[in-house]
Amino acid sequence: MPYEPRKIEKKWQRIWKKNNLYRTPDKVKGKKNFYCLDMFPYPSGEGLHVGHLHGYIGSDIVSRYLRMKGFNVLHPMGFDAFGLPAENAAIKRKIHPKIWTYRNIKKIRKQLASLGACYDWEREIITCEPSYYKWTQWMFLQFYKAGLAYRAKVPANWCPSCKTVLANEQVIEGRCERCKSEVVQKEIEQWLFKITDYAEELLKDLDQLDWPERTKEMQKNWIGKSKGYEIDFKIKALPIPETNQTEKGNKPEIIKVFTTRADTLFGATYLVIAPEHPIIEKLKGYITNYRFVKDYIERARKKTERERISKVKEKTGVELKGIRAVNPVNNREIPVFVADYVLKHYGTGAIMAVPCHDQRDFDFAKKYNLPMIEVIKPVKATSDRLFATSGGGFEKAYEGDGYLVNSGRFNGMDSKRAREAIGKYLAGKKLAKFRIYYKLRDWLISRQRYWGCPIPMIYCPKCHWQPVPEKDLPVLLPRINDFRPTGKGTSPLERSKKFVETRCPKCGGKARRETDTMDTFVCSSWYYLRYADPKNEKEFASKEALKEWLPVDLYVGGAEHAVMHLLYARFFTKVLRSLGHLNFREPFLKLRHQGTILGPDNQKMSKSRGNVIPVDKTIEKYGVDALRLYEMFMGPFEATSPWDTKGIMGCVRFLKRVYRLANEKPISEDAKTNPKLESIVNITIKKVSEDIEGFRFNTAISSLMVFLNELEKQPSIDLKHLKILIKLLAPFAPHLAEELWQKCIPACLANNIKESSIHNQKWPQYKAKWIVQKTTTLVLEVNGKVRDKIEVFVGISKEKAENLALEREKIKRHIEGKKIKKIIFVPNKLVNIVVEK
Repeated sequence: MPYEPRKIEKKWQRIWKKNNLYRTPDKVKGKKNFYCLDMFPYPSGEGLHVGHLHGYIGSDIVSRYLRMKGFNVLHPMGFDAFGLPAENAAIKRKIHPKIWTYRNIKKIRKQLASLGACYDWEREIITCEPSYYKWTQWMFLQFYKAGLAYRAKVPANWCPSCKTVLANEQVIEGRCERCKSEVVQKEIEQWLFKITDYAEELLKDLDQLDWPERTKEMQKNWIGKSKGYEIDFKIKALPIPETNQTEKGNKPEIIKVFTTRADTLFGATYLVIAPEHPIIEKLKGYITNYRFVKDYIERARKKTERERISKVKEKTGVELKGIRAVNPVNNREIPVFVADYVLKHYGTGAIMAVPCHDQRDFDFAKKYNLPMIEVIKPVKATSDRLFATSGGGFEKAYEGDGYLVNSGRFNGMDSKRAREAIGKYLAGKKLAKFRIYYKLRDWLISRQRYWGCPIPMIYCPKCHWQPVPEKDLPVLLPRINDFRPTGKGTSPLERSKKFVETRCPKCGGKARRETDTMDTFVCSSWYYLRYADPKNEKEFASKEALKEWLPVDLYVGGAEHAVMHLLYARFFTKVLRSLGHLNFREPFLKLRHQGTILGPDNQKMSKSRGNVIPVDKTIEKYGVDALRLYEMFMGPFEATSPWDTKGIMGCVRFLKRVYRLANEKPISEDAKTNPKLESIVNITIKKVSEDIEGFRFNTAISSLMVFLNELEKQPSIDLKHLKILIKLLAPFAPHLAEELWQKCIPACLANNIKESSIHNQKWPQYKAKWIVQKTTTLVLEVNGKVRDKIEVFVGISKEKAENLALEREKIKRHIEGKKIKKIIFVPNKLVNIVVEK
C-alpha cells in the first residue's frame, strides 16, 4: 500500500476536529497546566507563506511533546485584526476594512488548520470584535483613572502616506515601517500612555526572564538608563549692542546639563542645546544673531528625530552669539551652540561637549574650529599635556576610561573615582545633583484612522475630557462608507455625525466623542490574558482562569517585536498588576524567536520579488507532515535559511521509509534483546526529548533518521521499538504518526480516539543503563605541536575541552608565562592552543 500523505492528513484532521481532540479544560486532575502561545497573525491579504509557518510548527511540536509528557497544554490561536494594512488594502480595493479583514481571517484560519496544529479553536479571539475591544477600552479607562493615560500636544511622527501619527518604534531610519514613506514632524494633540513611570521596573525585571540575550539587550537599550550628574552652567550675557547694557540685579540664567562622564568636565569647551530649549526664547534679546538661530530652529523642526540623531549625517549647528556659559569646575567661559542632534526630551535638552573624548563632539569641533582639551589618558601620565588650540593635534577622540590630566586637583585620579569625586565636589557647592535619566518616552497611542479601537473619551466644552462610563462600553466602531483618511490630522470618524455627537456623562450637556482610534499595539498588549477566559462577558478574564494559566510559560514569535509588542505587553502586565488585576510581574516567562526562511534566491520572501513559496500548493504537493519536518530540519530554529525543494523531497522520502517499515517489515513481540539496538533506542529517546525542550528540532530529526536506519537493518522489528519510533515522530509528523499508531493497537481501543490517539499517549522514558557514552582521543597541541592526549566522551563541548586542556601539566609547561592568542577546537579530535612566541 503506497504512502498517500494528503489522504491520511485530511482524514485525521477531520477526526481530530469532530472529536474536539485539542479542546483544553482549565483543570485536569493529576496534570500540571502549561501555556504555550504563538504571536497571533495579522490577517493580511496574501495569507501565509511557508516562512510564516516556522514558528507555528515549532510551538506545535513543543505543545504535542508536553501533552505526551503529561501536561494539560493550552495552545490557542486568534487574530490581530485592527490596523493600517487592512484599511489601506480596503481603500485600494474599494471595499470595507471589515469585509477585507474577515475574508483574510477565513483564509488564514483554513491554512493554520491544514497545518494540523493542536490549537484549541474554541478559545479563538479576534481583536476587532466588540466582545474583545470592549475590554481594550475598559483597560484604557483604568489607565486614565490611574493617571497613566493623558492628552498632550506633542511633536509627533506623521506619515503623509498613511496620514496618521506613528509611535517612535514604528519609524525605521526616518521612514514609516509600513509604507516606507519619509516621516515628518507635526505637533498634534494626542493620547499617550505613561510607560515612563515603569521604566525602572521594565529594566530590572528583564534579568529574571528566559529570553534571548539579544532581545533583552535591545529592550535595555531602548529604555536607556543613564546614571550621572546634572550640572549647572551659569549663563553670562554680553552687553546688548544698542544699549551697552547687560542684565543687572537679576538672577543669572542657568543651563542644566546631564552627563554620565563628569570625569571629562575639565575638557568641556562648548555647550550644545536642543532647538526646542526654552533658554533660547528667554535670552533672545541677548542673542545677536537671533535671526539666523530662529531660521535654523525652523529647519530643525521639520526633521524627524531619527534624522536628527543619525550617525551618518553631518552634524550642523549655530552659535548663540552674545551669550557664554561658565564651566563650574574652572570658571572658563565657553560658547553655546544650538544643534538639532540634541533632543529636548532626553536628559535636560543640553549637553557639554568634550571634543577630545567624544567622537561626535570631536567632529563638530573640527568643523567649527573649536578648542580641544585632553583630560583623560589611557595610561597614567607623568606630566600634563595641555592642548587648547583648535584641533589640538588629535586625529580622533579617545572615549574610554583612563587617568585624569589637565583637571586641577583631580589629576592622576582614575575615571571611575573621578566621576564620583567631581560630581560630589560640585554637589557640595550646590552646582550639581546626582540624577538618573531614561531614553524611553511615553507611548503615543492616538491614530487618525478608521479601522481601530475607538478611544472611550468624550469632550465637553464645560467639563472638558470625560471618560465614557464603564456601563456604556463598548463604544462601537460605526460602519461608515467614507473611511479614507482626512489628511487634516483628524480621523475619518469625524464624518459620522451620529458617532461624534453625544452627551457629557458628567453634566449631560452637548459633547463630542474622541474620534482618534488606538494604536493596534494596544489591542495586542493584553490578548494573552483573554485566551484564559475568552467568553467572559463580565470581566476581561476571571481571577480563577488567570490563576490557572498565567503567566505564559512559552512564547514563540519574531525578534522584530523586541521593542514594540514585547515591551508594551510587559508594560500592560505591570500596570494591571499595580492596579490589583493580576498577581504576576511578567507576561512571558520563556521566549523563543524563530528564524527567517528565505526564498530559493536567498532573498526575503515577498510578492514583488516573485519568490514566495505558497503554503497551500506546497502542502498539496508534498504533504503537511513533510513540510513540518523540513521546516524544522533546515537548520537551527532561530537561524535564517533559504528554501530548498531538494530538502523537502528528502523529508518526503524519510516519511515514506517510516511508512514502509511499519507496513512491510515483519513485526515481533518477543524478540531477543539486542544490546546495540537498545542503546540506540534509549540514546534516541534521550536526545529527541532534550532537543525538543532546547528547540534543537533539526538535531532531533537527525536522531530519528539514525534510529530509522538501525531499525531498517533488522530482519524483523520489535513492536515496542516501532511504537517508540512512532511516539517520537508524533510531534513532528502528527498525521502519519496517528495513522501508524492506530494499526499498532487493538481495534477495540481505536474506537475511542480521545483515549487511543497517539497524541494522548505517554512519552517514552529512556533507561540510563542502556546509554553508554562513547569515548574518543583528543589530541592537545601548543602552536601546532602535539604535547598531550586525553580520553574524553564523544560530543564534549568546546568550553569543557579547552578547560581540560589548560589544566593538563604537560600543556601548562609549554604555555606558562605566555599570552594565549587563540584556541582552535576541532570537535572530538583536537585542541590547539596558539601562544605568542
